[in-house]
This record gives sequence, structure tokens and C-alpha cells, in this order.
Amino acid sequence: MVEVLGRSWALLLGVLLLMVGNGLQGSLIGIRGSIEAFSTAELSIITSAYFVGFLFGSRMAPEMIRRVGHVRVFAALGSFVSAVLILYPAITEPWAWVLLRVIFGFSFSGVYVTAESWLNAASSNENRGKALSLYMIVQMGGIVASQALLNFGDPAGFILFVIPSVLVSLSFAPILLSVTPTPAFDTTKAMSFRELYVTSPTSVVGMFLMGAVFATQFGMASIYGTEAGFSVAQISLFVSAIFLGGLLLQYPIGWMSDRMDRRILIFGTAVGGLTAALIGFLFGGVFELVLVAGFLMGGFSNPLYALLIAYMNDYLDAEDMAAASGGLIFVNGLGAIVGPILTGWAMSSIGASGFWVYLMCVMLVLGAYVAWRMTQRVSLYAGEEDYDATAYAPISPSATPVAVEVASEYYAENADTESEETGDVETSLDRM
Repeated sequence: MVEVLGRSWALLLGVLLLMVGNGLQGSLIGIRGSIEAFSTAELSIITSAYFVGFLFGSRMAPEMIRRVGHVRVFAALGSFVSAVLILYPAITEPWAWVLLRVIFGFSFSGVYVTAESWLNAASSNENRGKALSLYMIVQMGGIVASQALLNFGDPAGFILFVIPSVLVSLSFAPILLSVTPTPAFDTTKAMSFRELYVTSPTSVVGMFLMGAVFATQFGMASIYGTEAGFSVAQISLFVSAIFLGGLLLQYPIGWMSDRMDRRILIFGTAVGGLTAALIGFLFGGVFELVLVAGFLMGGFSNPLYALLIAYMNDYLDAEDMAAASGGLIFVNGLGAIVGPILTGWAMSSIGASGFWVYLMCVMLVLGAYVAWRMTQRVSLYAGEEDYDATAYAPISPSATPVAVEVASEYYAENADTESEETGDVETSLDRM
């Protein structure tokens, strides 16, 4: 881990500043929108707009990088991000914020792709797994830390929009001044939806639903907090609890993932998320229990992203894993676009508690679907000694195709290495 920090600290520092800036604006938009008297429906569309831009940016940024290079794309999209952050408080109209959020999501996806490419180039095969783990910790840690900044200014003013603009601008310095050379860039074409679904219906349906959950947690949590009457300090704690849970429970769930039938674990985490949402719904008036609900909801839902990718990889050859991951990310993005809109509709219909009702419904659908799928397909798990599964990669739902493909390729390489070692051992035994 020390070696990874020594080689990649500048890149990781840049990513940390990016995530602090993005996490702060994500919560601030909901609070400021409520101050400006935007309706819940309008705020849900504004939230969804970010994921529209992010989805298409993830698809288009690789081609932009191939045409003009990492540095130009990074600088251009970074300038758009800083400009949008300043424009939010200057044009407080719902239609303008929808447009700005599309631009913001598009630009941020390109910035992520560039940063993750550089991080990959700074890592070796020996430490790439540790680099991926550190990257996820930095991502989630940045979002958690950003919530504290909500208390350093008035959401009705300008300063809280200036802070993320400055942080995003500063994040470019360690990345662009890093001694790591500009990496070669290439991405794998994603699998078709049909191929993905035939390979693993559970992963495809689950990724769509998890996109809807993550987008709601990232974009609608602050709107829920405002609707529920929380103070700015309480909203910052609530959002932090969600992502802190996702960070802390990622590794124990990942550890279990490599040692048991993944479908049972997916079902169990879905039930856990359903229980967490039920706690939030029943005890929404007790802030301490709302924090517990948020922590558990984030803790059970965020690891599902990597868990579903790992489950898909169990049914694939190593050379197909990266392509499948790209397809699953697109499915996840579609869910992220739909999620906030449905959450906004639920909150408009029944009030703030609609936030929890929506999450309960999604987790219930996921759990029921996985339970049904377990009756349709024989499990790969045949006992601990015989279970030859692809290793779990700790990847955040906010990662772009670059990070996910790197993770897939890394674990595919490890799988190939393990297979070769197993084959050598078996050959040696046959000769004895």
C-alpha cells in the first residue's frame, strides 16, 4: 500500500479533490433548490440530468481522448466543470439547472476517465489490486469529507458554490503535473444487452436497479433531508452516513463474496437494504435512527455494484470480462437516470417518506427477482474447495468504464495465473 501511495499520491490527491468538489455540489444542489422553491419533481429531473450527461460522457470521452489527447480533454472538460459550479447560483431557474447538470455530468465523466487512465498507467500488475482499493477509498472518502463543508457557508449564498469550483480547479494540478507519462488509451466495445442478459439475467436486472438506488442516494438524499426538516448539519451527517456505510461494508461483503454462493449474498444484501429502508420509513422522526438507516442502506447497496459485476464474470471467459463490464455500466447508467425521477414522484405523492418507500420497493424487487432466479439456474457454488469464482473487485458505483475494465482485466489476469499454476501442479502430480 505504501508503494502505491509513493507512486500515485499526486493522482490520488487530485481524485480526492475532485470527489470532494463533486460530493459537495451534489448535496448543495438539493438544499439550494429547495431554498429557491423548486418543486420535488423539478429537483428530481435536475438530479437525473447529471446522470444523463455522465452516461453519454462515459461513452464519448474515450473517442475525444483518442482524437486530441488526455491533457486537452482534461483541461477543457475541467474548465466546464468549474464554470458550471459558478453559474448555479447565478441562474436559479430549473430549466437552466437541468442544462447545467447535463454539462456537469458529461464533463465530470470525461475528467474521471482521464484521471483513471493515468492511475492505471501509474500502477503495475503487482500493485494494481491495491491501487484499485485505494482509489475506491479515496472516492468514497472524498464524498464523506465533502459533506462537512456544507457547514462552512450559507447555502443561499455563493461561497459554497465557489468552494467546489476551487477544489476542482486545484485537483488538476497534481494530476497534470504528475511525472507519470500520458497513458495509451483504448477501451473495449461493450457487449450487447441481449448477450449480457443471456449470460446473467441477475446481473443485468440488478445493475439497472442499483443504478436507480445509487442515483437516489447521491442526488436525492439532501432533498429528502430538506423535505424532512433536517438542518444543514443534519443533512451533511445523513449523506456522510450513507457513503461511510458503503465504504466500511464494502470489504467484509467482498470477503464473503469469494467464499459463498454469490446469489445468496446478493439476496442477503437486498434484504439488508430493504430492512434499512424500512427503519428509515418507520422511524423517520428520530434522527439517530435515520442515520443508522442511511449507514446500513449505503453499506448494503453500494457493494452490490461490484458484487453483480463479479457474478457476471463468473460466467465469462477472461477475454470477455472487460466488454461485459462496459455493458453493465451502461445498464447501470440507465437505471441512474430513471431512479431520481421515480423517487421525486414518490416524494411528491406521499411526502419525504417517499424516499424510503422507493428504496424499499427497489430492494424488494431485487430480492424477489434473485430468489426467483435461484430456482431457474443451478448455482456455480459446489463447496468451498470446488468453487472457482472470479475475485471480487472493490469498485464504487461512481467509477467509469476505465476503472471497471482495469479491475476486470486485473482479476482476469490473476485468474489465468491461478489456472496456469493449478495446471502445473496437476501436471506434476500426473507425472509422479
